Amino acid sequence: MSFPTTWYSQTSLPRAVRPALNTDETCDACIIGAGIAGLTAALELTRRGKRVIILEAHQVAWGASGRNGGVVSPGWAEGSGAIRKKLGLEHAKALFQMSVEGVEIVRRNIAELALTGCDPSAGTIRVKRYDDSTGVKNHIDSMGRDFGYALNYLDTAQVRERAHTLRYFQGVEDPNALHFHPLNYCLGLAQAIEAIGGRMFEQSKMLAWRREGADNIVQTAHGSVRCQDLVFCAGGYGGPELQKLSRAYLPIATYVVLTEHLGDSIKTVLDSGAAFSDDRRASDYYRIVEGDRLLWGGRITTRNEQNEQALAAMLKADMVAVYPQLASVRIELAWSGLMGYSTNKMPNLGMLEPGVWACTSFGGHGLNTGSIGGRVIAEAVCGESARYDLFKPYLLDWNGGPFGRVAANAIYQSLKVMDFVQERLRG
Repeated sequence: MSFPTTWYSQTSLPRAVRPALNTDETCDACIIGAGIAGLTAALELTRRGKRVIILEAHQVAWGASGRNGGVVSPGWAEGSGAIRKKLGLEHAKALFQMSVEGVEIVRRNIAELALTGCDPSAGTIRVKRYDDSTGVKNHIDSMGRDFGYALNYLDTAQVRERAHTLRYFQGVEDPNALHFHPLNYCLGLAQAIEAIGGRMFEQSKMLAWRREGADNIVQTAHGSVRCQDLVFCAGGYGGPELQKLSRAYLPIATYVVLTEHLGDSIKTVLDSGAAFSDDRRASDYYRIVEGDRLLWGGRITTRNEQNEQALAAMLKADMVAVYPQLASVRIELAWSGLMGYSTNKMPNLGMLEPGVWACTSFGGHGLNTGSIGGRVIAEAVCGESARYDLFKPYLLDWNGGPFGRVAANAIYQSLKVMDFVQERLRG
């Protein structure tokens, strides 16, 4: 299957053609999925001397890892407040610090591996769509006091100096976060893994797996892999071959569009190099690429809409609702992608049985969390740590079966209504 047409694929580094698996192989660790989690796990394991094979059903970063908004910031899709309420402050602090470590993994890999084409830029700004200076300040104070993480407060005037819209009020600036080209990052990781002995097979979907004594046997259409440790890193495109793990998350679609070149008029929209998002339950997120184009993402649904014209119209309406000055702007590209999204909004990360590991379901906040997830599983495989135990309260929560998708869509629609009402009452 060819790589989807996105801005990332159109501006990517040359993609190496890797063979499909057509032999019977043996390794220490077999990783299913060459997205950011699988690649990070493979890099960490290979660096530790493990013989690693990655099996990818399509191509490196073919799924959500190569199609997303490109923002790398601390946190989990389930917010720190909700995690704290469920698990207590100390547990929540440990998880948050791991999410910060995930950001640093990306930043350090770009620098130390001299990855080209990633184009990292600093900073994110998360804005309110209604007036809530007290709430924003309380959040910033809490993150500093309880989690040791510094954020900057932007008042309404400061936000509107950067984002030229009357829809926004206060904002939270994170200068330590970054945004970048995730596909080129993943392609660079793949080359780095192969340079130190890791092996990778594309167009090699896992069809089944089984235990045979102390080993795991992975079967593809034309080959097999015998390994001691098996790591499932497939995201929203994984299926029943994942067995019980497939019942612990839903494939959730999100959408991205790219505008035409705006030239100097980009300054009438944004005057900031930061990546923006709002704090709604179903938020918009966007940033400038190529100096004068908007890459805009948003919406979630269990229906993976593929009609590019429909996607373009839908997200352009969202853009114009925030920035009326974009009414005449042309959308040049539109695409969708499936995330693996658990009902608890936390990853499935940990041991499924001895020698079988889950490292998936990073939907909604995947670039930093997939990175730290890959490291945590590598540590576990090598007996270095049991940090994966921190995720046990979330592991393998049922996705609701055939009713899960219906419920997810209903929840999303209700969240949109709640956002609408809140903005009207407090805007």
